[in-house]
Amino acid sequence: MSVYSIKDLEHLSGIKAHTIRIWEQRYDLFSPQRTATNIRFYNEQDLKLILNIASLKNHGHKISKIVAMPQNLLEEEVKRVGFGSKSYEDQISALTLAMIDLDEEVFNFTLDQCTEKLGFEQAMMNIIYPFMRKIGILWLTNSINPAQEHFISHLVRQKLIAATDLAEVNKNGPLCLLFLPEGELHELGLLFANYLLRAKGARTIFFGQSVPLDALEEVYHKLNPNYVLTAMTTAPEPSEVQTFVKRLGNKFKNSTVYITGSKVIGQSLKLSDNVRVMNQFEDLAELTRGVKEYSS
Repeated sequence: MSVYSIKDLEHLSGIKAHTIRIWEQRYDLFSPQRTATNIRFYNEQDLKLILNIASLKNHGHKISKIVAMPQNLLEEEVKRVGFGSKSYEDQISALTLAMIDLDEEVFNFTLDQCTEKLGFEQAMMNIIYPFMRKIGILWLTNSINPAQEHFISHLVRQKLIAATDLAEVNKNGPLCLLFLPEGELHELGLLFANYLLRAKGARTIFFGQSVPLDALEEVYHKLNPNYVLTAMTTAPEPSEVQTFVKRLGNKFKNSTVYITGSKVIGQSLKLSDNVRVMNQFEDLAELTRGVKEYSS
């Protein structure tokens, strides 16, 4: 079973740690265990409770009324107020609960409802991406069971591939190659970029995880793409990032190269004239504007 710090509860629920401590003392909400150094930690049931409380609080329920509800009524009320809700936070909480319970049906239902209301692109930008960012932080701090993270990543991956398959291919659009460097396995962001580019009128070739740069260079000269896009979150090693970025600029000098990920965002890197850093998903708008101008 996964365990969470009080900061994890704050991070996932949006309720300040100080407030959680007050509620814990005033209403006897939790019975947290403690580490050998006397630091509180919480279990999955505690996380589910604080997420449910946050959801009802966001809909105007008073904390004194919430804590008086029996568990079954609390969960029913959360479902009632959450069904049809337009709040992004409500949807993110629902996805988090589905992750905790490994409930594929609830996850798919929630995401399908979001997609129906917002469209796939906006559902990804406003719900799935913030959700995965929260989960990613928990994964990096070992607060979440890796099986839960893989479970959710697999479901999101399926949705992205299905949506990309439905996007009409523009045979006259600019060509974009997408790949992850050797050792890099986190592909969801790049899969979303692949979907978005294709939906906006680009032709895309997705090479996936852990691609050797020399192997990619061989096909690059055959394809002559307009854009190359890659992401670096766990690879290459910090001492090798600058060299790798320089190689990208040199090997793909006839294309505009977009790079993103924690290895490059906010770093002091020397970039070739043809290399751009994307700081967030919203920066894909710059690339897709270029696609639209190229296609028109």
